[in-house]
Parts: sequence; C-alpha cells; structure tokens
Amino acid sequence: MYHGATIPGFPAHPHRGFETVTVVLKGFVDHSDSHGAAGRYGDGDVQWMTAGAGLQHAEMFPLLDKIKPNPLELFQIWLNLPKTRKFSRPHYKMLWAEDIPVHSNRDKNGKLTEVTVIAGK
Repeated sequence: MYHGATIPGFPAHPHRGFETVTVVLKGFVDHSDSHGAAGRYGDGDVQWMTAGAGLQHAEMFPLLDKIKPNPLELFQIWLNLPKTRKFSRPHYKMLWAEDIPVHSNRDKNGKLTEVTVIAGK
C-alpha cells in the first residue's frame, strides 16, 4: 500500500471547533482518527468531518501502484462551527460518489454544465 521511505499525506494532527469537507476528485485518501474510525475513500467520494470538541486524525495518500503514477486531486473546505457547536461530539459522514446527485443542463448553444450537490438540495 505504501512504498518507499516517505509516505505522502498528513500524519496524525489535531482539529477542534470546525468541520472539514474533503472532496476527492481523483485518487484515494486513507483516513484514521483517535475515535477509532478508519477507511479509504476517493474517486468522487466526499468526507464531511465535524471536529467539534476535538480529535486527532490522519489523512494519508496510498501509493497503490509501484510503477505508474499515483495521481491525487482533492480539495478541502474548512467551515468554522458556530459558538454553540464548538464542543459538539466529533464525528464524520461519508458521501459516496454513486450516491451524490449530479445535475446536468445543456444550454441552447450545446454547452453542458454539471453541478455536483454535496450539501443542500
């Protein structure tokens, strides 16, 4: 799973008082945290993690192929929790790519627009 002396990613580090929304467009992330949760997600999956009162977690990027490149394309949004939720119980929710709604629209010139909805309707 991990090859070589260096493992790419972010080893265990603390979070408290906010949420992270991690959208993995290409590649994979191995997540583990101080509350015993662990798993792999990627290729369109989204992890919505509420740090709340605090936890340690790690986000590592597995090198699944020893010969070919192991591409990774992701972005992460940080949301500050309101004062009343700063000490809420930490948890996370997975949104799997196949369950995330994508709305498509083609305009009168034939241009396609796709919107992926990860929050709201």
